[in-house]
Parts: sequence; C-alpha cells; structure tokens
Amino acid sequence: MDVKYVPKPWGHELIWANTDMYVGKVLHIEAGHSLSLQYHRMKDETIHLLSGEMIYRVAEEDGAPLHEVRLVAGESYRNRPGHVHQMEALTDCDVLEASTPHLDDVVRLSDRYGREGTNAP
Repeated sequence: MDVKYVPKPWGHELIWANTDMYVGKVLHIEAGHSLSLQYHRMKDETIHLLSGEMIYRVAEEDGAPLHEVRLVAGESYRNRPGHVHQMEALTDCDVLEASTPHLDDVVRLSDRYGREGTNAP
C-alpha cells in the first residue's frame, strides 16, 4: 500500500494502512497547535503518543464536562464513538492512531482553523 500524506493546518497525517476493517495513521502535530474539538458517530480509535507531550481533552459520556489528561510519549488513549475529544500539542508530537475505517466520520464542535461542522454521514 502507498502511504498517503495529508496536509493539515496543525501539521500533517500519514495514512499508512487503509482497509475495509481498519486504518493506521501517524499524526504529526506541531507545538502549540490543536485538532478540532470533535467526536465520531461510528469511528472507534486508539491513539498512542510516539513522541512529544500533549494535553488530551476528553468527555467520556454524553453531556459530561471535558477533563484534561497530560499525555507523554509511550501513553495511549481510546475514544469510543460519541466521546468528545481534542489533542493539543505542547511540543511537536507524533501520534500513532489505529481506528475503524470511518475516515469521514468527524463532527467538529469547535476548530481554531474555521472547520466547524460535520463530515459525518
């Protein structure tokens, strides 16, 4: 499989596996940048911080307040469908993501780059 490079306003992602059963990505998030505050309707994903340090904001139940988790290299976190979450890089970060293949399943609640809304089916 060819590796797909996808530029993002916060850095880039490399999609290194994309099958009908799973997707594997490496997200490179530049220091001081963050991904959207978002959730997924169907996508189930686990992230593993390969390098760097980040603040991970998450609400694990519908209507629950966000809480912050400081992640350092070697730590992982799972997001089930419906979990509101956001990654903010304190340093340059490389994040390994394994997920179900629902690449367009993103509901953005807020985004510093003006991408609010949904791509979700």
